[in-house]
Amino acid sequence: MSLQSSVQRMRNLGGLRPQIVGSLGRPHFTTTATESSSSSPPPSSDQTSPPRVPNLIGGSFLDSKSPSTIDVINPATQEVVSQVPLTTLDEFKAAVSAAKNAFRSWRNTPITTRQRVMLKLQELIRRDKDKLALNITTEQGKTLKDAHGDVFRGLEVVEHACGMATLQMGEYVSNVAHGIDTYSIREPLGVCAGICPFNFPAMIPLWMFPVAVTCGNTFVLKPSEKDPGQSLFINILLTYCGVVCLSNYNFLTLVY
Repeated sequence: MSLQSSVQRMRNLGGLRPQIVGSLGRPHFTTTATESSSSSPPPSSDQTSPPRVPNLIGGSFLDSKSPSTIDVINPATQEVVSQVPLTTLDEFKAAVSAAKNAFRSWRNTPITTRQRVMLKLQELIRRDKDKLALNITTEQGKTLKDAHGDVFRGLEVVEHACGMATLQMGEYVSNVAHGIDTYSIREPLGVCAGICPFNFPAMIPLWMFPVAVTCGNTFVLKPSEKDPGQSLFINILLTYCGVVCLSNYNFLTLVY
């Protein structure tokens, strides 16, 4: 699958960003026998199943080959928003391998170029903050006000990463002893990984990868299976930050 087609496919997955207002008008559970008797008719056969959340490996959005999935449920309506695959061991190894391969070139990418990716990302998060907050409310159940706070706290870390160039400067001290100078150089570590809980689906992933990636590392991210939409949405935003970012940032949904 080409990069362009995989990105377009993800932009068309409207199920990952459902409208709350419409969902609240269609209850999926009842509390009394009377309500049950007057409940809506069973779904028709032409209704489509919820979209599966893909992995991002080697710069492409890929469907997992795993037949097992976990439902992502809107806590307000009990509606199944999407399905998260239980990523296979081979797919996990492929994600790590892709991150290792990407590290070879990403570590040598100028810090100003890596920093520029974060400058673009913070612009796009600000532009789509309402959509991001709505997705959090849909999947995790926070009020919209709390969801906006979740996004904003993560955005602050992206803004911090925009000034990473000065923080990457080393140190030099001359004549610490007779004829001896000392210096230090800050270098990237390699492939980093993050496993995220469900309670702050925007803030915690944004705590992790922006700083690591801007410092020259590559990253494998495992969002919570309860609310994976934020990490997926942010990855879609990253596609607007330049192909160099997609080729070095590997998004992985891994569920045990």
